[in-house]
Amino acid sequence: MTVIERPPLWQRLRPWLSGFDIPLLIAVLWLCVWGLLCMYSAGHDNGTRFPDHARNMVLALGLMFLVAQVPPQKLMAVAIPLYTVGVMLLVATALFGVTKKGATRWLSIGVTQIQPSELLKLAVPLMLAWWFQKREGLLRWPDFIAAFALLLLPFLLIAKQPDLGTGILVLAAGLYVIFFAGLPWKLILPALVLGAAAATALVLSEDKICEPDLTWPVLKEYQKHRICTLLDPSKDPLGKGFHIIQGEIAIGSGGLTGKGFMQGTQTHLEFIPERTTDFIFAAFGEEFGLLGALALLAGFTALILRGLMIASDAPTLFTRLMAGAVTLSFFTYVFVNMGMVSGILPVVGVPLPFVSYGGTAMVTLGLSLGLLLSIARVKKLVKT
Repeated sequence: MTVIERPPLWQRLRPWLSGFDIPLLIAVLWLCVWGLLCMYSAGHDNGTRFPDHARNMVLALGLMFLVAQVPPQKLMAVAIPLYTVGVMLLVATALFGVTKKGATRWLSIGVTQIQPSELLKLAVPLMLAWWFQKREGLLRWPDFIAAFALLLLPFLLIAKQPDLGTGILVLAAGLYVIFFAGLPWKLILPALVLGAAAATALVLSEDKICEPDLTWPVLKEYQKHRICTLLDPSKDPLGKGFHIIQGEIAIGSGGLTGKGFMQGTQTHLEFIPERTTDFIFAAFGEEFGLLGALALLAGFTALILRGLMIASDAPTLFTRLMAGAVTLSFFTYVFVNMGMVSGILPVVGVPLPFVSYGGTAMVTLGLSLGLLLSIARVKKLVKT
């Protein structure tokens, strides 16, 4: 009689754990620790925010682990279905969506409500990476025009909800793919110069263009108020400018080392609006100071640099484009969130990765990191 010994648990799990990118995982865990510390301080007395944030983080890490097991070729196969379903859900949201605070961003599916725009943060770069992979070596102008059309369709649907924050993230992710695919600099540089000139003109003409009776073309009235408030928040210190002013006070009062864990007065006296979501960096800066902010930025920098290294070493055009877009999307999250809290960008709904509260956003981050780890993992396994 033959006796077959069952291998120990660690040997059975080894194939699942092999090939993971350790530097990237260290950066993620570093950011998770800071995120939990900050959420406990800012949200421990705000219902179930802290346990929910910890649960969402565990769920995101679990999804990251599962997606990392999927080969990039299979991820490429879901690009068209995911994009199609995402756009259809956006159309359904426009027609039958749930309106809250003047925005129609949610779709009821019976047992719960979903925000379809979050799906497009991944679906759009996946679709565009698939598009350019299929045309590798044969790229022509019509291919770039079609790529912009694929990008603008979901962006316009999201902007119409309106949800400018998510729209910016979707637009940025798609533009990163198009840039890495080989968009000529002769088209990029004029757009950058035009944007810089427009921003300069906006600042210089603030007194005239921000008059109450003046209507801006294209933008809605509340979007005009956001930009004008950014230019001079002191004009409405108890209204539109309150967020920016209180965020700046909190960050500035933190000084070099901060007021200490759970010692932030602006935070715990509830002067900071949305202190567990969009403005959590203000609470972080108040309690951990400049040194804590640098430690947090070091984690984001390590994650972004490692992601770009994974992208440069990826084996196919699809994986290079996808890894590059996912990595720079993290940069967009961090830059926009910290910029709006610090008063250098308009206030839009963009969370700070791993730190801000939000279940859907956390799940999206986990899926994005899973894609990045999948690309890094398949390259390592091929080498071994």
